[in-house]
Amino acid sequence: MKKNFGSKRAADEPQGDDPIAAYSRALTTELRAICGQLRELITAALPEAASKVWHGSPVWFVDDNPVVGYSATTQAVNLLFWNGQAFGDPALQHVGKYRAAQAVFADAAQIEPKVIRLWLKKAKSDVFDSKGFFKKLRARRRKA
Repeated sequence: MKKNFGSKRAADEPQGDDPIAAYSRALTTELRAICGQLRELITAALPEAASKVWHGSPVWFVDDNPVVGYSATTQAVNLLFWNGQAFGDPALQHVGKYRAAQAVFADAAQIEPKVIRLWLKKAKSDVFDSKGFFKKLRARRRKA
């Protein structure tokens, strides 16, 4: 049975019930602009994805697997793709020891919508089965 990892939000729904909008409202004006632009690009490219604030940051899921999300630091917004290393794009920085990669934006003017849409297209067509991967990893660790 599939778990519901969040609900899609209609553009005309009140922002008071929208945890992703609440996340952005807590940021500075500059970071809020970056998050707003990224959210628009993500929801346009992944209309069937479920979204929610997961582990403190907005994340979009395809078939229960996290695909893309962003998180704000004090000076920038990190756009993370769970399978970003598979994209083969040197503009994405590898993150962690698995398959994630990210781009960092300190200003909304740094966002190139065409590039983001390309990454999102790749993210949608090559979803990292993180649920299955980590389930197998935990099973191997229990045997060891």
